Amino acid sequence: MAAAPACLDDWLAHLESLHPRGQAGIELGLERVRPVSRALDQRQTCPVITVGGTNGKGSTCALLERILISAGYRVGVYTSPHLLCYNERVRINGVPAGDAAFCSAFDRVEAARSTVPLTYFEFGTLAAWEMFATANLDAIILEVGLGGRLDATNIYDAECAIVTTVALDHMDFLGATREEIGFEKAGICRPGRPLICGDAAPPASVSEQCRLASADFLCLGRDFGYLRQEGQWQFWNKAGRNLGGLALPALRGDCQMNNAACVITALDCLAERLPVAAQDIRSGLAEVEVAGRCQVLPGRPQIVLDVAHNPQAAAELAHSIGGMGYARTTWAVFGMMADKDIAGVATAMQGRIDRWLPCDLPGPRAASAVQLAETIAKIGAGETAGCFDSPAAAMLHAQENAYDDDRILAFGSFLTVAGVMRFLNRGKE
Repeated sequence: MAAAPACLDDWLAHLESLHPRGQAGIELGLERVRPVSRALDQRQTCPVITVGGTNGKGSTCALLERILISAGYRVGVYTSPHLLCYNERVRINGVPAGDAAFCSAFDRVEAARSTVPLTYFEFGTLAAWEMFATANLDAIILEVGLGGRLDATNIYDAECAIVTTVALDHMDFLGATREEIGFEKAGICRPGRPLICGDAAPPASVSEQCRLASADFLCLGRDFGYLRQEGQWQFWNKAGRNLGGLALPALRGDCQMNNAACVITALDCLAERLPVAAQDIRSGLAEVEVAGRCQVLPGRPQIVLDVAHNPQAAAELAHSIGGMGYARTTWAVFGMMADKDIAGVATAMQGRIDRWLPCDLPGPRAASAVQLAETIAKIGAGETAGCFDSPAAAMLHAQENAYDDDRILAFGSFLTVAGVMRFLNRGKE
């Protein structure tokens, strides 16, 4: 490269050009990222918590982050994908990293990689660690990008690992069964360290991976769990700890109870290095925020944003929608990737949506609005009110036709939610 890119957008374009598959391309494996990390002399100086699983990773990371910040710790978080801007992927003490910090970190990774064709995600993972290394952190939280065993984040050794759920998704890369997928996701465990599973009925491969690695396997419902009470809940574990009178997490959805129980278990496991008081847990549960996770926007008609893009997540969304109270008509801005289980997602939402608004999404992986409409019609999931060339166009149609007592839902992909968020933000700029 003749000269370093001048700004973050130029750097991101450069990252896309390095690997034959570009930004959207996925190539698992640690053989590229490990030697570059060694060339950068990357070292671990504080506890690392790695969070994997099919659904709930982002919410779990946010819960961990907010509780640890409430306890006074300096925390670095790496998540993906982003919604509106790349800076969202790296947070230092709750604040997205700035363009200058990214550019400096990218420059160091570029110098160290030599001719190694890093993927977009691998380059970003190494750069995130570079930013963490200069931030004097007490804890680092890493969200697995895909799978776990062969994900770039797995070059760093987790002091504690969490697998939130194991469901069918990304089968082209992780396997066709829950057993195969569980094997990949549990690959983030480490000898003598805990792997916490938030799936109450995990495939046997998860505990088997832990056994083979001599890791400590802790499972929801067996080793820890929660009791839901009127307007609050109680955490318990088999060691006899009971933490009662907890407010429900600020994030919507019953799945957040599972996530919160995993988070408290992880913090218990790290208590010697990162002690946290009960009040810090209470504060974190009350203050946590994550965009696009069953996010309800103020105003009428009600607008709900959710990045659900597989049947398990869609089933949880359908349950949450069912508990939101009356809506005369529910409109759904719906965009998905073609390699996802579109029929499974639409089936999970059947009965919750009155007017589907299928839309095109950018990129070669996206399903077309016509394909989505055909699938909705084939399974009899409801009425389709046209096909749209973007989430923004579908959202505009919904707003023009919805009454105040209607509900507008946008879901199916991060790109769907991002497109709607950009459209809604235009009037605020």
